[in-house]
Amino acid sequence: MENSLSITVETTVHAPVEKVWEFWNNPDHITKWSFASPDWHTPYAENDLKVGGKFKSTMAAKDGSASFDFVGTYTTVDVHKKIEYTIEDGRTVIIVFNASGKKTRITETFEAESIHPAEMQRDGWQAILDNFKSYTEKL
Repeated sequence: MENSLSITVETTVHAPVEKVWEFWNNPDHITKWSFASPDWHTPYAENDLKVGGKFKSTMAAKDGSASFDFVGTYTTVDVHKKIEYTIEDGRTVIIVFNASGKKTRITETFEAESIHPAEMQRDGWQAILDNFKSYTEKL
């Protein structure tokens, strides 16, 4: 993450790291939390969680007006601790899972892209993380 702005979002999920890890990485769960606002959804997700493995999720406006695929390749997978990946456009993402009993702190750092303002990107990624927290704590 040398040449561009890095943005960090974080939250504490009131769930043990084993559950957090499962909900973060299982496509059946990803489709239920991976979107930034209620008018969007993730109708499709696949995940090959291993170094060199790929993931893909489709984020789409519920009204059908827009959609995009979020695709990347894993570079680090340290079970229950850390995931690193490179997005299709070459930007990198690091996610750290810090277990503390029945709570798990998730810290996600990503390279900003140059199209949208950094604050908009931070807000979007934080909203997705907040959805994850809410979804995981409910079940």
